[in-house]
Amino acid sequence: KIVPMFSRVLIANRGEIACRVIRGCRELSVRTVAVYSDPDQHALHVRLADQAVHLGGAAPSESYLNQEKIIAAAKDTGCEAVHPGYGFLAENAEFAERVAAAGMAWIGPPPDAIRGMGLKIAARETAKAAGAPTIPGFEIAEASDDEFLKAAEGIGYPVMVKASAGGGGKGMRVVESAGKLVSSLEAARRESKGAFGNPAVYLEKYIERPRHIEIQVLADGHGNCVHLGERECSVQRRHQKVVEETPSTAVSAKLRGEMGSAAVAIAQQVGYVGAGTVEFIMGPGGEYYFLEMNTRLQVEHPVTEFVYGVDLVHWQLRIAAGEKLTLKQEDIKPRGHSIECRVCAEDAATGFLPAVGKVEVYSEPQGPGIRLDTMLFEGWEVGADYDPLLGKLIVWGEDRDAAIRRMAHAIENYRVLGVVTNLPFLHDVVTHDAFAAGETDTGFIARHFPEWSAPEPSDAALAAAALALTVKRGAASAASANGAGQGEPASPWASYGGWSNV
Repeated sequence: KIVPMFSRVLIANRGEIACRVIRGCRELSVRTVAVYSDPDQHALHVRLADQAVHLGGAAPSESYLNQEKIIAAAKDTGCEAVHPGYGFLAENAEFAERVAAAGMAWIGPPPDAIRGMGLKIAARETAKAAGAPTIPGFEIAEASDDEFLKAAEGIGYPVMVKASAGGGGKGMRVVESAGKLVSSLEAARRESKGAFGNPAVYLEKYIERPRHIEIQVLADGHGNCVHLGERECSVQRRHQKVVEETPSTAVSAKLRGEMGSAAVAIAQQVGYVGAGTVEFIMGPGGEYYFLEMNTRLQVEHPVTEFVYGVDLVHWQLRIAAGEKLTLKQEDIKPRGHSIECRVCAEDAATGFLPAVGKVEVYSEPQGPGIRLDTMLFEGWEVGADYDPLLGKLIVWGEDRDAAIRRMAHAIENYRVLGVVTNLPFLHDVVTHDAFAAGETDTGFIARHFPEWSAPEPSDAALAAAALALTVKRGAASAASANGAGQGEPASPWASYGGWSNV
């Protein structure tokens, strides 16, 4: 039985994750309030929500990072809770505290847990206290360069310089010898200070050809915590994930239980509540080490939902409302295989440069075992103001081979015309022999795709694109002849500083 649920929730985010959370709320009969910036006035998350509030200009500081405006919007629209999605303010402990101080529930972990896992040096200490394995390293951020040099000799080269407050590959350097350490420390400190306002760095032993394995955890406010297996996120470019899957080809049932227990211990050590992810790095011999904890919903959460049959957004809401977990660890078993591809507005043939443009034709793949979490629709203007992630294409199959075939088929039947996307590149990745063999590590793309060029479209593909454009233009001409399409349509909705379905 679901305990009394929130009646109205504000989603402090945009894009595909805002759409995902809105749909999850709707399934629990929870009304939603979206927020939006100037470029997002007609975005899909604004259209899906029951109400939407305008925040300001395109700059995140004027909109999606403006805590005062977001809290005011939530209070003025009668929201009882705030869901941060991922990115922006999702892992901001101060914002979580301000939401609570305003009398609303924070759909996420306690602020102390966010702080405890937000700085990597502190997170490593938490993992050690929980008995989890950590990569050999040197964590005294204020140490002198000479002390760092001495520590690196003890660890053994190559080592990795990492920003304590870092993420997304910023403030990170691989150092092969002592002669390059001091300059790498200086560069990493500058980059970390510029990106995060914190110059602290530390050292870790560099693990060659590692796999990136993460464990999904769920914890309630009553002392219960479970894990929902692993996701492998090794297919990356410049430390950014591209393809994720579960289960991992490198993780046995025994190892899954061991890593899962370590993740649960870390979550309990930090007093975690809600959905979170404990990330590990795995060496070629199967040894694994704690990497970090993401105190939010992950981009790649759908593969876990497919394989374990658990709606993580529902559980975020239910836990924040005070409900106890009904999931028992012994009953949580994987079924089949799921793969996710991140669909981005970027040109893989030009070094993954972001792309902009208007979506002229849009057609989603259909069929059993295919899910699409996206912000796209025909007519949407893809701009350069925010992250190029457009959505995620997720498939499920009875086994990994079936999932790969389904993913390849889904990509082939996904039509996005008018803006360049990475769909052709993703197709080449999932159909590569090394991917099929499960030979994935964080160097997969650099090794197999040092340079990539888009394949020449087939005659059938060109014909399909031409037909789609012809049909679209014909429909537009007919609408124009009938007097439609003149200017922006008047909204049938009442509005509160923006669009509303109420």
